[in-house]
Amino acid sequence: MNEQLEVDVEVPAQLAGQRLDQAAAELIPDYSRARLQGWIKGGQLTVDGRSAKPKDRLFGGELLSLRAELEPQGEWCAQPIGLDIVYEDDSLLVLNKPAGLVVHPAAGNPDGTLLNGLLYHCPALELVPRAGIVHRLDKDTSGLMVVAKTLPAQVDLVGQLKARSVSRLYDAVVQGAVTGGGTVDAPMGRHRQNRLKMAVLEHGGKEAVTHYRVRERFRAHTHLRCQLESGRTHQIRVHMAHIRHPLVGDPLYGGRPKLPPEASSELVEALQQFPRQALHAAELSLIHPRSSEEMHWSAPMPEDMLRLLELLRVDM
Repeated sequence: MNEQLEVDVEVPAQLAGQRLDQAAAELIPDYSRARLQGWIKGGQLTVDGRSAKPKDRLFGGELLSLRAELEPQGEWCAQPIGLDIVYEDDSLLVLNKPAGLVVHPAAGNPDGTLLNGLLYHCPALELVPRAGIVHRLDKDTSGLMVVAKTLPAQVDLVGQLKARSVSRLYDAVVQGAVTGGGTVDAPMGRHRQNRLKMAVLEHGGKEAVTHYRVRERFRAHTHLRCQLESGRTHQIRVHMAHIRHPLVGDPLYGGRPKLPPEASSELVEALQQFPRQALHAAELSLIHPRSSEEMHWSAPMPEDMLRLLELLRVDM
C-alpha cells in the first residue's frame, strides 16, 4: 500500500537567499527536513521542474514541486493484539499499554509487540516511521502512549516532544519514606559497565530532569507523582534510585525490597514478589496536530499497583 504525494508551492520573496532544504521545510512542514532532503537528492522535489541540491540557494518566486511515493517503513507483520484505545481520530490514537507488552520489535522480541498490534488495527501505519510510535514505555511500565497515524501528525508530535510541550505524569511507588517533593536534575547515559542499564553520569550524559511530589506516604514506602521534563530511557527508574528511593519491584535498579518492621505476611509477599517496576503513565497532555486544541487523557492505575497501595495503607 503506497500513497502518492503531489505538492506545488511558490517560494515567497521573504525566503530569498535560503537553502532549498531550509525553505522546503518551512513551506512543506508536514514532512521532516531529513525526508525532504532525501526527496531533493532523489529528484522527487524539484525547483522549476529541475533537479537541485539541498544546499542550493533560492531567489524567491521559484516553484517547488513534490512528486513522491510514500512507501512502507519496515518489514514488520500485522498481528491481532488487543489494544486498550482510549482515544482515536484521523491523526492520532492514545492507548493504555498494559505491563508486559513490548513496544517495538527487537532481537529478543521479533513480534508480538505493540507495533505489530498497531499495524493490524490500522494498516496505513506502515507508511509512518515506526508505525507512528513517537515515544516509548518500558515493557513492564503500564499507561498512556500517543501514536501518530499520519506523517504530518508524526512530525508535529516529534516536534512537541523535542519542545517539551507534551506533559506526561506517572504514578510510582518507591522504597523509603520520601519527606517532600523535589526535582532530580541529573544527566544520564548508558552505564559504563552494564550496557543493559542507564546511569547518572557526571560527564557525557544527556540532560534529564524529573519532578516529583508526594501523593501518599507509608511507613517505609511512598506513592509519588512524577513528571518528566525530558524523556530518557529508564529516566524515572534511574533518578529515583539515584536519590535512594528506587521503585518497588524494579529488577534493574531496585535492589533488595525494604520491608517495614512487623509487616503482615501478605504485605511482605506483595513487596517481595511484585512482578515489575511499580510505574504507571497516568496522564498525558498535548496539542492536537490538526486542530491545535489542547487535549488531556488519564488512565486509572492498574490492579497490581492498586492492590499494593491497599496493603501499604493497612500496614499504617
